[in-house]
Amino acid sequence: MAGIDKNESIRKALTQMKASLAQRNLQDIIANPDKELKLLKNTRLDIAFTGVSGAGKSSLVNAFRNISDYDKDAAKIGVKQTTMDAESYPHPQFPELTLWDLPGIGTREFHPKKYLEKVNFSRYDFFIIVAAERFTVNDAMLASEIQKMGKRFYFVRTKMDQAMDAERRKPDFSEEQTLGGIREYCVSNLIKEGAVNPRVFLISSWHLNMYDFPLLQRTLANDLNDLKRPLLILAMPAFSKAHLQQKKAAMEAVIWKKALLSCIVGVIPLPGLSLAFDIGLLVTTLKNFCKAFHLDEDSLRNLANRVGKPIDVLRSAVKKTPLANQINPEYVQSLTTNSMLVVTAMVLEELADFVPVIGSLVGGVNSFATTFYMLKCFLEDAMEDAENVLRIVVE
Repeated sequence: MAGIDKNESIRKALTQMKASLAQRNLQDIIANPDKELKLLKNTRLDIAFTGVSGAGKSSLVNAFRNISDYDKDAAKIGVKQTTMDAESYPHPQFPELTLWDLPGIGTREFHPKKYLEKVNFSRYDFFIIVAAERFTVNDAMLASEIQKMGKRFYFVRTKMDQAMDAERRKPDFSEEQTLGGIREYCVSNLIKEGAVNPRVFLISSWHLNMYDFPLLQRTLANDLNDLKRPLLILAMPAFSKAHLQQKKAAMEAVIWKKALLSCIVGVIPLPGLSLAFDIGLLVTTLKNFCKAFHLDEDSLRNLANRVGKPIDVLRSAVKKTPLANQINPEYVQSLTTNSMLVVTAMVLEELADFVPVIGSLVGGVNSFATTFYMLKCFLEDAMEDAENVLRIVVE
């Protein structure tokens, strides 16, 4: 696992541990990580997609889940809804995120308050109101009611690829002017129907790297709290290096907590317990890292279908890490053995003057350092592989 100064990475972590030990004891330092990780694990995010039937809600739900419209678990497209039942679609890699395809709102008898009651308004963190051409009075009324109830909503104009293809036939075509015109048309319709300062995102579900999809991702993430923001960032497809960096930062935030959790078990004087726990923790965490970067077989296949590239070409870009489905205890144990040889001497060197303080807890500190080192190095390699895949995708 190359790509960073490994020794420097672990030395910084040990320096941080040393500074913490100077202010409080190890038991205090490791008191909270398990609780914080459980809180993150139990955090749920529910996103509702609504709008008239045929606006592209289902395709957008599938795009958020990084799957194609023809996947066996995809939200069904072209199906007219005749009930008031909301369809739930958990994210395939991050089931804590659920996308909800709500019934259409195109009837003349539409009543936003009754509609929101029937679809269980309180369940959702925010609403995405979808239109394919123009927003209507129903869209504006629904947005107003959502706002009254204290939740966020976002207007999304879909099928931009079709609109732009039609406009390109014109001899005086200008992409910038065309996009500006479409945006102004959507905004003016919403204002005419009573919306206040509406903001519209222009999206193509099949070309997520184009138009406003990256901006929509950033906006949604910025509007979420500190618990739910990482889940959205990790689950959403990445079509820019900036978003890959966001994913990496979200994963770096849990490395310290995972290492401290390893430290907790490492201080228990039972032979073999620490190693067995660390291997289980590392298998789960490394798989999650790969899934967040979409370095797993299903994600690569869906991405290949979406961008029209052979899956073997995308798979060949993953050179430094195994795919998520290839990570198992045997693979992690081989990494652990090598890492422990590097880390043990460094721990004793960096914390030598604290050995009288930590005493028998030195085994826990060693577990902390080894886990931190492995996760940090693996994350750097996974980031490099994800950048290689992205480079092929945007060619």
